[in-house]
Amino acid sequence: MNNEQTMTFSVYEDREAELKKNLTLIYDALREKGYNPINQIVGYILSEDPTYITTYNNARSLVRHIDRDELLRTLVKNYLGA
Repeated sequence: MNNEQTMTFSVYEDREAELKKNLTLIYDALREKGYNPINQIVGYILSEDPTYITTYNNARSLVRHIDRDELLRTLVKNYLGA
């Protein structure tokens, strides 16, 4: 008899963890370069202009791989604790 548990995973949870990791890297890069990271990230979200994000530590390249709709959904979800 096999009593092994079935492993489960959520693609959404994996994607959300990757999004958080990348956003944290972008935040850190902006802070290290002396920018206000919140203002810069908000500017990017509102305009989709990648020049709001520094090229330092590959942050601009990372932000280009983030889907803004997914980012906004995740931010609102986490803010509201939903």
